[in-house]
Amino acid sequence: MTIAISNDFLLAFSKVQRKHQRQVREFIEKFREQPDAPGIHYEPIQSAKGKDLYSVRINQAYRAIVFRPSGGSVYVLTWVDRHDEAYRWAERKKFVVNPATGALQVVSIESHEETPVGPSGAETRETPPGLFDKVKDKHLLRLGVPEELIPLVRSIRSDAELERAEARLPQEAYEGLYMLASGYSLEEALQELEAREHEEAVDPEDFETALKRMDSQRRFYVVDEAKELTEILNAPLEQWRVFLHPKQRRLVRMNANGPVRVLGGAGTGKTVVAMHRAKYLAEEVFTGEEDRILFTTFTKNLAADIQENLRKICSVEALSRIDVINLDAWVGNFLRSQGYRCEPLFKAEESDEWAAALNQAPAELGLSPSFYRTEWEQVVQEQNIRDAASYVRASRVGRGTPLSRQKKALIWPVFQEYRAQLNEHGKKEFVDLLREARELIESGKFPLPYRAAVVDEAQDMSAEAFRLIRAIVPEGPNDLFIVGDGHQRIYRHRTRLSQCGINIRGRGRKLRLNYRTTEETRRFAVAVLEGVEFDDLDGGRDDQKGYVSLTHGSPPLVRCFPDLAAEIEFLKELILGWKAQGFGEESVCLVTRTNKLLELYEGRMQQAGFRTYRIKRSVAEQRSQPGLRLATMHRVKGLEFEYLCVVSANDGIIPLANVLDDAEDPVAARDAETRERSLLYVALTRARRRAVITACGTPSRFLRRAVKPD
Repeated sequence: MTIAISNDFLLAFSKVQRKHQRQVREFIEKFREQPDAPGIHYEPIQSAKGKDLYSVRINQAYRAIVFRPSGGSVYVLTWVDRHDEAYRWAERKKFVVNPATGALQVVSIESHEETPVGPSGAETRETPPGLFDKVKDKHLLRLGVPEELIPLVRSIRSDAELERAEARLPQEAYEGLYMLASGYSLEEALQELEAREHEEAVDPEDFETALKRMDSQRRFYVVDEAKELTEILNAPLEQWRVFLHPKQRRLVRMNANGPVRVLGGAGTGKTVVAMHRAKYLAEEVFTGEEDRILFTTFTKNLAADIQENLRKICSVEALSRIDVINLDAWVGNFLRSQGYRCEPLFKAEESDEWAAALNQAPAELGLSPSFYRTEWEQVVQEQNIRDAASYVRASRVGRGTPLSRQKKALIWPVFQEYRAQLNEHGKKEFVDLLREARELIESGKFPLPYRAAVVDEAQDMSAEAFRLIRAIVPEGPNDLFIVGDGHQRIYRHRTRLSQCGINIRGRGRKLRLNYRTTEETRRFAVAVLEGVEFDDLDGGRDDQKGYVSLTHGSPPLVRCFPDLAAEIEFLKELILGWKAQGFGEESVCLVTRTNKLLELYEGRMQQAGFRTYRIKRSVAEQRSQPGLRLATMHRVKGLEFEYLCVVSANDGIIPLANVLDDAEDPVAARDAETRERSLLYVALTRARRRAVITACGTPSRFLRRAVKPD
């Protein structure tokens, strides 16, 4: 027998009242063990338009809907709800096998009986042509459109009408049609969907084979083990644990001849794919007793969060082969294990050593302190320059202030003095620790057990970090799996993987579907980045063509208040309203630009009667802990919440004035503003249901066109 559970069922189960969930679980376990048990009474739904749909009694209140094709051994749990609602859901559904893709699809019968989404009434000369008139029926089928819905697709004449039809279409069909509407060719859309022609004819009655196809697995999970099913039901909304997009699944399981780079906008599941990739490598590829996989990311709290999520999807044995740690901590541990003793210098620009070095700055050049800092980071450290002659010859591509050879010679004593100060006080910047760890590893005296590395948030890694990662893992098949997004770069690093010994040629991939954020929030966040160009982590350009969210909701709410008291009162009423809808305080996060502001809002929200929970740099967020979440815009990266409020979004705070003021030339100023835009983009795209932005006084110039006065 083939027993499966659908994505729709998990969503419905999550909404079942808690007092009934235990009985639903008991039924599911009985169903899993023996779906044809005499105690399970299948009642055919006579009013259903589709075939083979049955109702099963769970208790007096609830019914499950099961798809059970006649003459076969397939049982699919498809829905659970109160009696009348369950029947109403089933009456409108039909289960079909797409004749082109071979995937099992759920079609709403009403879709082709309702008024088409296009213009009503007689056709006129003014009626615009259909959006997909030039696409043949056979190609619509390959894109995932069920035969029953081709008339619906033919009626679509605009992007707005396509969006209105989204709820009626299978996910892959809407995805493919959206790509065509976004300017992709048919071939590009099919390639992006990884839609393949089946050599054999598709049997429309072979539901067992259909369930095994990858496109079916985005909405149906074939149940094999009780343990897996229990884990799924314990967290039904964390569907990434079960339902992966076919492209995500192929990335997870791909057999690569070398490093792989995966790009994708916020919410496209890059971290999810990275975690499943680590799980796959640990369970099926690198299974030797001494084999290890390094999973590293930029910050401690992200590493802690990833570790917690891997525990949910990995076996104990697989988890024991995966080391999850942010790179700073790994380097510190490694160097200490080799007897290395040196004090790491964080916030170097505020150190006494840097202040002493700036005393050597030639006054006649009139260069700002920020110029020396960025010159040190982006030229001297990036190229590991150790003497004046090397600095005079060094490339400064991307730096806005031109320097002659004579000026470079005058500047070098600043950097020379800084190194002398660091050596005298036994301190090193973190990039120096990265370099020294790499040199130790490259000496061959310290063998490491790593067969592969998975790198998350790659856009924030420095070139030296990637050189170290390349040294940690020997070159070979499936060695490096790197995920990132230049649109989310919130630190200064900009790196070309090819210049760090990492060749991704032919192994670059991209994810385009946003599973977290509503389309309305996605569009708003993307508009914040309008006019800015972003890189693909290897010297090329990256764009967000075809980037789309599959859920809809209210657009972000932007409000401006005359003072802090009015802003706090608004936030209080807003959060109480969400609580009245059943969302706990832990479902809401207040985000500020700085730690000082965070302390201010934390105190005010406590005075307003809310419990608070601050998200910290080195600790995974404990979702079981009660309280309104508070975080800086940097700390919220990698997390997600039902509702997110960016507060104090005033001009001078977003973008932060002193960050822009410190920029020494127009190029540096442009880069600084781009990072500030990316920071707001990152924060907004943490919201699942809705984002809210509030300001006191003059709102950020990033938001002014969207401001609604109080």
